[in-house]
Amino acid sequence: MNETTMLRLEYDQIKIRVSECAFSYLGKRHAASMRPITDIRTIKIRLDETNEALQIIRHGASVPVPSLEGMEHILHLLGTGYMFSERDFSHMAQFIRSCIQLIKYMHSKADAAPTVSAYASSMYSMEPLLSEIERCIHSGRVTDIASKELAKIRKKIAVTEERIKRKLDSLTSRHRSIMQENMISQRNGRYVLPIKKEFRKQVKGNVLDESGSGQTVYVEPAEITNLQFDQSANMAEESKEEMKVLGDLTAMAELYNRELSINTETVGALDFLLAKAKYAMTLDAVPVELNLDGIIDIRGARHPLMSNTMVPLDFSIGEGYSSLIITGPNTGGKTMALKSVGLLTLMVQSGLLVPVLHGSRMAVFEGIVVDIGDGQSIEHALSTFSAHIRNMISILETTGNSTLILIDEMASGTDPGEGVGLSIALLEEFHRRRATVVATTHFSEIKHFAENTPGFQNARMEFDTETLQPLYRLRIGEAGESYAYAIALKLGMWTRIIERSEAISAGRVSRKTQESFVIPPSVDDEKSDDANKPLPKKAALDGTVTKRGKQEIPLKTKPFALGDSVYVGYLDRTGIVYKTEDERGNVGILIQGQKLTINKKRLALHIAATELYPDDYDLDIVLETKENRKKRKLLGRKHVEGVMIESPPENEI
Repeated sequence: MNETTMLRLEYDQIKIRVSECAFSYLGKRHAASMRPITDIRTIKIRLDETNEALQIIRHGASVPVPSLEGMEHILHLLGTGYMFSERDFSHMAQFIRSCIQLIKYMHSKADAAPTVSAYASSMYSMEPLLSEIERCIHSGRVTDIASKELAKIRKKIAVTEERIKRKLDSLTSRHRSIMQENMISQRNGRYVLPIKKEFRKQVKGNVLDESGSGQTVYVEPAEITNLQFDQSANMAEESKEEMKVLGDLTAMAELYNRELSINTETVGALDFLLAKAKYAMTLDAVPVELNLDGIIDIRGARHPLMSNTMVPLDFSIGEGYSSLIITGPNTGGKTMALKSVGLLTLMVQSGLLVPVLHGSRMAVFEGIVVDIGDGQSIEHALSTFSAHIRNMISILETTGNSTLILIDEMASGTDPGEGVGLSIALLEEFHRRRATVVATTHFSEIKHFAENTPGFQNARMEFDTETLQPLYRLRIGEAGESYAYAIALKLGMWTRIIERSEAISAGRVSRKTQESFVIPPSVDDEKSDDANKPLPKKAALDGTVTKRGKQEIPLKTKPFALGDSVYVGYLDRTGIVYKTEDERGNVGILIQGQKLTINKKRLALHIAATELYPDDYDLDIVLETKENRKKRKLLGRKHVEGVMIESPPENEI
């Protein structure tokens, strides 16, 4: 799966949340390495076992998952010749006891949760190893019964210790008056008496230390010197025998290397499974039905990172249309809807339950690609449009019939006319490859394209026109508006500016509802050089077949007539035809008093002359240059988007 896609959809945040629900190092490791898979059978198994684990948790059961404390260290050193300590064996014993408990628990859940309980069926009880550890190690110390020799040595140590203490009690009573304090101390593991420095010679023995002030010396009495030497020898023997016991236990543990590894891995996998179930419970998530047909039909969906604040989303695609164009105002929820669909798809393909209503359906895709965010980089000096184009090229290289494509703000970052043309061409190519596409846009041309093209559908984010507040609800089957004028007016924009803007926009889009779009034939069928050129921004065709099952070939356009208002895409201006097409296809265009010669391929009909002027209106007056118009004393004026056209007085009309 594309790494950029997972980054843009914040899939890493989902992995962090799942990891927080795990408590073992292996469970957290599984969560950190979690990735979407594409095999639908495997995904179904993962969803079923996660749902089973969720049901166990919801019924109040506490699954006795063993702690893996110390096991990473043990497994890493097992078989290397390293001798484990009493602490290591304490961890090992606790782990084995917990495994035995888990095996018994899962056996009791075999009927209610067969998939989850199957995890424990591969585990080992290792009771002989546990029994030997418990016999030899207790409370982090080798027991007396670990070996007969150790028992004898410790008995000798106890006897010698008792003799030393009796001697010390006698010496303390005898030298109480010259002792700095009435207590026995130890220096380097040997017993000493704290004697005042001036009485040092009254006590026979060796000085092992003195106080910082020099007022006290610590004397090992001669009467116990030999006993302490004997005790040191006994303790050395004890340590040697303990090492022998630990060595024997280590050798036995190495015989269970495979069993310990399998149990540890199983516990890690089970911990990860339960972590997914715990995370699902926090989201109130449910399993979904899967398909390979590109059908997504979800109800009451919530973005998992905003589940408590997001208005539930109803979304559908794949039945009747495979491309959905979402429109609506800024901050209306378009991008959030896009991200929700993408992230929920990634989660489902990772075996995670998702926050939707029961009965929802989701498709399994081989690839999920996105173009969300401008992706600008100061270091590489990439513009918004450059980043968008690079993303589109990358998407084109990988798109197939099992690809989900999510595009935010199509046609942004460049000239609107060229951007719209490029966007429509891309949508046509994605559709030709049978990909599933969800895109957002503000441009009416793309909305009209979706409205008139088979396989495409419009949708809008609902907006309260009374309060001018977004409702964050998606309505499929309707094209939305950006509500720019309403919002600008509410924010204080002058009324006459809004009225002028509406008049200009009305002139531009007056014929858009009559336009049609057709998906071109495949690249292999394109023979002419013109086939690879982008469509004009506002192409007006005489007629086009727009439904599947019929021939999808655009009919030949009529030549431009005198007085037609045409749109010049590369200038983003409109003008009036003052000279009809010559043998080279060049047309004379009058734009703001300037006469230009432009090839017909760069022009699109805006408003026909028959709609602009009455039958008895003299076009010669309209087509006069600016200098000649100044000489005329005409009353009234008529605006045609950026081009001032003078009208005759009413009595002449």
